[in-house]
Amino acid sequence: MTIGEIAEKTNLPESTLRYYEKKGLIKVVRDGNGRRDYEESDIEWIKFIRRLKETGMLLKDIELYSRLRYRGSSTMPERLEILQEHRKYVLDQQMKWAEYLQNLDDKIGFYKQAIEREKEAKM
Repeated sequence: MTIGEIAEKTNLPESTLRYYEKKGLIKVVRDGNGRRDYEESDIEWIKFIRRLKETGMLLKDIELYSRLRYRGSSTMPERLEILQEHRKYVLDQQMKWAEYLQNLDDKIGFYKQAIEREKEAKM
């Protein structure tokens, strides 16, 4: 599959896919003319990389994970450890965001009450 086709299937620009390849996050076979020839299995891997990025994993950690992945199943324990550590980070972020959301809700509640009191005082 061409880079354009995989870009469409992963909803990522071609430039991002080239960057991922340059950083070693994905390894792409080339056809006889030197064009990238993506495989169906690359789609889920690219989507997984994207999810790691979206959850805040550092690029250096994604690079390490990717290198280990391409070395094969013998690296599963190390990859598991990376994901477990990242899971802790995501949970910490989730707790922070829950606190931020509660602070916003408290402030919204304060304003609603203050506005309602002002309306009642004018009556």
